Amino acid sequence: MVSSIDPPVSPDPPASSRHPSGHVVHRRRSVGITSGGSGSIVDLPAGSPSGSVLAVRCPYCAEDDDKVVDSRANDDGSAIRRRRECLACGHRFTTFERCEEVALVVVKRSGDRVPFDRSKVEAGVRAAAKGRPIGEGRAAELAREIELDLRARGAEVSSEQVGLAVLDQLREVDEVAYVRFASVYKDFDDAADFQRELRLLTKDTEPKRH
Repeated sequence: MVSSIDPPVSPDPPASSRHPSGHVVHRRRSVGITSGGSGSIVDLPAGSPSGSVLAVRCPYCAEDDDKVVDSRANDDGSAIRRRRECLACGHRFTTFERCEEVALVVVKRSGDRVPFDRSKVEAGVRAAAKGRPIGEGRAAELAREIELDLRARGAEVSSEQVGLAVLDQLREVDEVAYVRFASVYKDFDDAADFQRELRLLTKDTEPKRH
């Protein structure tokens, strides 16, 4: 993301380059969010004491000389929030640093490739869990866990793997939600399909006998 007050940004340099100050610089995306809604992309010097970007252009005076006065991770650890103070004008502003994620692609049965959409997984979980003791926050958490599981398998996953990953999570959380999702995903036609799935579920969950 590029700030509305910043000039056009040239193409990204190599993953590692040398800053005029002598620092070896590695690329990390840092999106600055200020009271004016601006953002910028900057470089992270290796071994930076604050662990922060080298400098961010001040949205008030456009100088790029600042210091970090506070840093903390957000609730799910996906971003670092930094409070900065411009050493030129004294104003304070906030930036957020996030890792750029590699796109996860889902290969459908038709062979089409589409981007993975976590919101669709979350919607499916919520539909299956309607009326069950699974809140919206838990549904969102399950969708995140499913995405992490799929990402661990590589940059591409099949639509079948997505459906099975949802079933694996629901089996551990709520058996009724599991059967509901299975009835749609596996396209149940009659009561015999439900009975077969219930037998499989009981077999998987019953304690082992010694």
